[in-house]
Amino acid sequence: MPELSANPVVRCAGVRKTYDTGGRRVEALRGVDLTIERPGFYAIMGRSGSGKSTLLHLLAALDPPDSGELIVSGESVESLTERRATAFRRERIGIVFQQFNLIPTLTARENVELPGLLAGRPADWLRERSTALLTSLGVNDRGDHRPDALSGGEQQRFAIARGLLFNPPVLLADEPTGNLDSASAEMLWTLLARVAEEHETTVIMVTHEPAAAAHCERVFIMDDGVIRGAIDTEGLDAAGVAARYQQLVRAA
Repeated sequence: MPELSANPVVRCAGVRKTYDTGGRRVEALRGVDLTIERPGFYAIMGRSGSGKSTLLHLLAALDPPDSGELIVSGESVESLTERRATAFRRERIGIVFQQFNLIPTLTARENVELPGLLAGRPADWLRERSTALLTSLGVNDRGDHRPDALSGGEQQRFAIARGLLFNPPVLLADEPTGNLDSASAEMLWTLLARVAEEHETTVIMVTHEPAAAAHCERVFIMDDGVIRGAIDTEGLDAAGVAARYQQLVRAA
């Protein structure tokens, strides 16, 4: 097991997860070791079935690991009770999904404010916070529209604002541009990098796209349920990231 730093933002050591699917046991994670020392924009990159989404779900305390140590934002999430896990997801992390997950009967702004409303935050605080976030993300003028009146890129910006409502140390993004066209995807990757910098947030994006990973400062390569290595992306474009990815996977 690798030597681990004292207070990293994310620390995984020997994390394992197995599922039973139709009577067959599938090892989704086979001893994941991963450390992220400081805020920034990071990617977990791998092909379909590599275990990257499973790892994201564990980081979000949506599912417990079978074994191993898993610390996120100073919290040992491998042993949280269901009640504490719910509070952890509300207070310590934000989650952005590929499908946006906006409630169609609410306005976009109401979608952003909903977690705060459920947590009992004052209306004045919610309006001030949502306005600041939506202004920084360039969609404050669209807040009174319902989701079906917004483009995919706009919907994802509101989803990001919702994830940032409580100013979490960590924002998890699961294939966030999977439903966007290439131009909107490019804008969103740039936006996530800016969110990491301006909010001093650790943004962790799961992706299979080298073009997405090239926007991150570091890319963790996942294959067959383990981390094969990491790529520092300085000076690399999408083709460079793809080439390094292939090198790491082939060397395993």
